Amino acid sequence: MNIYDHKFANLGQRILAFLLDTAVLASLFFPLTRIFKGVWLMMPANHRWQKGLFITDPICIVFLLIGFLYFVLLEGYLGATVGKWLIGLRVVSLDGIKPGLWRALIRNLLRLVDGLPALNILGMVMIIYTKQNTRFGDHIAKTRVINIRS
Repeated sequence: MNIYDHKFANLGQRILAFLLDTAVLASLFFPLTRIFKGVWLMMPANHRWQKGLFITDPICIVFLLIGFLYFVLLEGYLGATVGKWLIGLRVVSLDGIKPGLWRALIRNLLRLVDGLPALNILGMVMIIYTKQNTRFGDHIAKTRVINIRS
């Protein structure tokens, strides 16, 4: 597949896909939180292990790991998370194939950089102002997010 035969996903499409992915993960996390913690939504008082600003509660750590693996595994193996699939977006390498686990791992680890200084500002600015709508993680991992419906 030639990635230039498709439009690159814009910021709005990527935000919508992320919101859908958040809904998918929330549909898992809220019931599990209810089962294991007795509440639907955890507040700081519900955490047994909290060190200042850092929450080390095992259920939170497990949820963070599941959320991270959700993006890495689905993008790496399938080229799309549920949210991206519903919107018609795919993560591809520069040669147009699925990125594989290594590239998916890199692009998702670099969400930490894209999130700087807060609220994913750097990533959003880069998506808006780069020619191929790439955030920092896409640039380093040599991946692109394309719209396969356009």
